[in-house]
Amino acid sequence: MLRVGRAMAAGGVAWGLGAWPGWVGAQQRPQVEIWKGPSCECCHDWMAHLRRHGLDIGPVHDEGNTEARQRLGIPLRLGSCHTGWVMGYALEGHVPAEDVWRLLRERPDAAGLAVPGMPVGSPGMDGAAYQGRRDPFAVLLVDRQGRTRVWRQVG
Repeated sequence: MLRVGRAMAAGGVAWGLGAWPGWVGAQQRPQVEIWKGPSCECCHDWMAHLRRHGLDIGPVHDEGNTEARQRLGIPLRLGSCHTGWVMGYALEGHVPAEDVWRLLRERPDAAGLAVPGMPVGSPGMDGAAYQGRRDPFAVLLVDRQGRTRVWRQVG
């Protein structure tokens, strides 16, 4: 069963208090709750990318992400290997941290962002095994009806 826990509530409170990218000191950083498969390695690399760019991670659920994706409003056709939840928004797949921060700044009326599939060169799919290869990909904004538009084209 999908658990939307303290991380989501804390994120909403932090945002409501005026927190935004660039805050300093003791204020809480946005926390991304993650659903993924138990053997997914690229998910760990994506989480490390988010941490390096100022986002906290947790809790992490290893029972898969299909149910979470559905409950958070991301259509199956946009699926990837992991799903996140941050301050009221879903993150599907290898969404770059800079797009997460833009989402949190702009606060569009949307379900969240998605990078469908597993594009090589996206955060978490950019390690040494890929020998520097970088395929172009689109970060999509997903509205609450499951429709998409390009949020940012990468590459």
